[in-house]
Amino acid sequence: MNQSIKIGVSTCLLGEKVRYDGGHKRDPYIIDILGQFFEFVPVCPEVEAGFPIPREAFRLVGDPDNPRLITQKTKIDYTDRMNTWAEKRCDQLEKDELRGYIFKSKSPNSGLFRVKVYNDKGMPIQKGTGLFARVFTRRFPLIPAEEEGRLNDLPLRENFIERVFVYHHWLVFKAAHSPKGLVEFHTRHKLLLMSHDVPGYRACGKLVAAIKQQPFAAIIRQYEDLLMKTLAHRATVKKHINVMQHVMGHFKTHLDSDQKAELLELFESYRAGHIPLIVPITMLNHYVRRFEVKYLKDQVYLNPHPMELKLRNHA
Repeated sequence: MNQSIKIGVSTCLLGEKVRYDGGHKRDPYIIDILGQFFEFVPVCPEVEAGFPIPREAFRLVGDPDNPRLITQKTKIDYTDRMNTWAEKRCDQLEKDELRGYIFKSKSPNSGLFRVKVYNDKGMPIQKGTGLFARVFTRRFPLIPAEEEGRLNDLPLRENFIERVFVYHHWLVFKAAHSPKGLVEFHTRHKLLLMSHDVPGYRACGKLVAAIKQQPFAAIIRQYEDLLMKTLAHRATVKKHINVMQHVMGHFKTHLDSDQKAELLELFESYRAGHIPLIVPITMLNHYVRRFEVKYLKDQVYLNPHPMELKLRNHA
């Protein structure tokens, strides 16, 4: 891809010493691996909102659905100050056209999931979302967002990065969209959508089929929402097997009995967890090229992200 793929990243994850204690949380995977493919837009809510380094630590207090941001020792409430900054920062980030965001886990400002929120007795409940993360996800509900810690979960990692690339494809299309272009976009992403959620895949297809029955701008808005919601569902072994059998059906008349048996054996070995997904996918790509199946050559499912990321290499 020749266009920049920008993703927001908590500044401390890039090795910058911006944490409350003057330290950092450098993440080698983000910097060394993802850095080869993405342009980072660093964000540190506390420093950018004017707090010093080092500084007194914050914590979330009160209602997990609407917590206050309080300093741990002096008990000063900075909720309004942080929320005001967050809204302005999101105004700026909107211009960056981010394709994704990686938040710092457990942070009272940047944590996305299970952030500690303390009740009036000082007891924590892990049900909160950081103040900035809350504002960001409310403003940009379709942008793929994840925490750095959860990227250690390989299926979650693949799902996040896959969504980032698809969202990039979508925004490139959207910049010069047309009814014909939407049909082509959906056609290329059919199998990928199917691997995540069959009902979502069908809903997207019905929307595209009704392209002449609604104003095109409305179709675009609905499709964008359906697209990202469908991809938010995690692909499973069962779903991948279903899609790969569908792919196999496109050239089964070209295969002899031994080749069919070999493919089915690969599917079963993948189902059993003996081999990674990349093995049957590589064989399917081989047959797609050999038999020159145009429809399959264009399917994003077969090559959804750079091979160097090795996202389908785990069993």
